[in-house]
Formats: sequence, C-alpha cells, structure tokens
Amino acid sequence: MPLPRPAVLNNEALSWQTKLLLAIQHVLVVAATPITAVFLIAKALHFSEAVTTSVLSATFLMCGLGAIVQSLGVGSIGARLPFIMVPGGAPIAIFIAIALQTNIQTAVGAVILTSLFYFLALPVFRRFLHHFPPFIIGIMLLLVSINLIRLYGGLITGQPGSANFAPPESIALSLATILITLLFALAFTGILRQLSVMFGLLGGTILGILSGSADFSAVSHGPLFSVPQLFPFGWPVFNLTASLPLLIYAVISMAEAAGQTIATAEIVNSTQDVHKAIPRTVRGDAIMSLLGGIFGTSLIITSGENIGVVRTTNVKSRHVTAIAGLLLILIALFSPLVRLATCLPGPVVCGTAVIVFSIIGVIGIDMIAREPLHTPGKTYALATGLVMGMLPILVPGLYQNFPSVVQMVFGNGMAAGTLTAIMVNSLFLFSEKRAALRSRS
Repeated sequence: MPLPRPAVLNNEALSWQTKLLLAIQHVLVVAATPITAVFLIAKALHFSEAVTTSVLSATFLMCGLGAIVQSLGVGSIGARLPFIMVPGGAPIAIFIAIALQTNIQTAVGAVILTSLFYFLALPVFRRFLHHFPPFIIGIMLLLVSINLIRLYGGLITGQPGSANFAPPESIALSLATILITLLFALAFTGILRQLSVMFGLLGGTILGILSGSADFSAVSHGPLFSVPQLFPFGWPVFNLTASLPLLIYAVISMAEAAGQTIATAEIVNSTQDVHKAIPRTVRGDAIMSLLGGIFGTSLIITSGENIGVVRTTNVKSRHVTAIAGLLLILIALFSPLVRLATCLPGPVVCGTAVIVFSIIGVIGIDMIAREPLHTPGKTYALATGLVMGMLPILVPGLYQNFPSVVQMVFGNGMAAGTLTAIMVNSLFLFSEKRAALRSRS
C-alpha cells in the first residue's frame, strides 16, 4: 500500500545554490513595489531623507518577514505556499489620502485598525468562499494583470501632459529588458530558463549603465546599517471614520488573497485544502500589516507578482520564497543594499514587472477558458465583470464625482469587476437551480 502524500508538495529538491539564485530573482522582481510605494508616500507627505530611509527599511523588513511567514507558516498563520508580501497599490493611495485629509498619525492608526479588522471579518468571509470558483478567480487575475500593466506602463512614460512625457529612451530600455528576458527564455533550458526574468533585469540594468540611465554613486554614501524606528511619526491616532476607506478595502483584499491562494496552490499542485489555506493567508496579511503599522508602513499584503513569477520560472518551492524573505530582511538592515535597490533604473524594473504581470493575465485567461463560455450565466458574468472592472482602469476618474464609499468600491476595477462577476454568476446559478427544481416537480 503506497504511503499517503504529504499535505503540501511545494518543496522541490533543489540545491541551496539554485534556491539562492531563484530567491535573488524573486527579490529583484518584487523590489520595485516597496521602493515605489515608499517614494510615493514620501513625495506626497514631504518626508525627510532620514524618515524615508527608515520607512523603506521597515517596509523591506516587513516584506521579508511576511514572505517567511506565508511560505513556511506559523501555526494557523501563513499559507505555506511560495508567497512574497509587498505594500499593495490601492492601500498606498488610500493611506496617502487619509494622511492628506487628516495627518500621518491617523493614516498609521487606520493601518492598525484595518489589520485588527481582518481578524474580526475573517469568520464571516469564510462562509462566502464557495462564491470564488476558478472561473471567478480567473476574471480577478485578468483584471489584476490589466491594472498592474497600466500602472507600471504609466511609470515608464511618466505623467501625461508633462514636459518629459513618454521619453523614447525610457520606453526603449523597458522594451529591451523584455526582449532580453524573452531571449533567455528561448535560448536556454533548465535553471537558466528559470532565471530568465533575473537575467532580463540584470541585462537591462547593464544597458541602463551604458546609456547613462543608471547612477550608483549614492550607494557608498550614508550609514552602513539601518534599524527601522518604532512609531516613526509618534503615537498613532485611531479615527474610525477616517479609517473607513481602508476598512472597506480590507474586504476587497481578502477576496484578492483568496484568488491568489487558489491560483498559486493550483500552479504548484498543492494537495492541501485550499479553503483552509485562504484564512491562513489572510491572517498572515493581518499580522504583517499590524507590524507594518507599528513601524509606520502602509498595509503589507500578499503579492500578485508571486503568481507571475511562479508560473514564469516554474519553481514551486516555498523554500525559495522563504530565502527571498531572508534576503529582503538583509536589505532592510544593510543600508547600502537599500540604496542599491533604489538605484536600479526605473524603466528596467518596470519592464520586468510588465512581463511578469502579463503572465498573471495569461493564467487568468486559462482559468476562464476552462468554463463553457457559451452558457448565458458564464457569458454575462464574464462580460459584466470585464465592463465593471475595466472601465475604472481604462477611464481613471470615472467615479470621481460620486461619494467616497462608492469611489472606494467601484473605482477599484479589481474589486468592482470581481464583485460583479460573483453576483451575476451566483444569480444565474440560483436561477438555474430553481428552474431545475420546478422541472422536477
């Protein structure tokens, strides 16, 4: 009689050298997100250089700890899947808005309140997990992909209407990075193909240095070690009304965490019960966001980049992402590495991100295509989900004259599209079940 399979089979028999290389690749791919997030906050709120460095160090530290917690698991916390955590894009915008409308202490308080809200809302959310079949997750991933491509594409071109909008050298460098990634994927097999994303980023960086687009002179200036500061802005202020937008987003975030958990578990062929893994993922988000708030960061959540990197590299080992977490912690504590990460050419980082995010869309399309789309329920669920999801992505400011609560839900394309698809799909399923019961009677 064969022995039963272990609960999780995400630990491929890789040498430690291979795991380290693959972990470095993960770090290079996701490093842009914490850097961009902190710089956006610092610019909007006029942080000093010292405060910016402290928050960036804290963000890298939380991302690293979160990767270890989600990858390896601690009791009932952590998905035990190859996950890395980063500051979410939408939470950054909400964090900045709360800070501008009130103050930074209130924004930090909102992060802490939201992290506690995760625990309160989770038992209710678990009852609705059956509304997230692979078809719905596919729609969510497709919308996530489109939104992230638009976001990072905008970082390549700059602000429309500005004097330096769409500089050809930046666009060319981004496209060259994508081309180098593709060439490595085409020309090599095995571990070299799995490292194609990293080689693309490194090759693009070399091109950036040769073209004068990269400057690493600042790496050698400044302290050698950095320790994030507890409550860098003073004691947080807890304002429930001001925190409401972030609390609403927490529900959306749990839906996104469910989608990422299901998609990643499927890619790595995990044998664990995914519906038990989802609450562990959400608890990991909650704990890391709570710690992040204590150190002055925004929400730290599971990252959509994981799905793209795992599918691109075909590496299913959660030990790789755990090592990546250790590397992120090292970056957080070793100041020259923080400064080095900020010196990577923006077009190169964005070009790498775009190809990874595009693969997330491919995964979503694959999950959608498994369903018979000719049935009315699936047709209308997909169509209305794409309409409600893509309108605010492709037409920014669509709901700007609506109340703030409406903007939070409908203005977030991923949330609006996913919720719409869930409701329409559930209504058609309910209607079909009623029709079947009537026909039997």
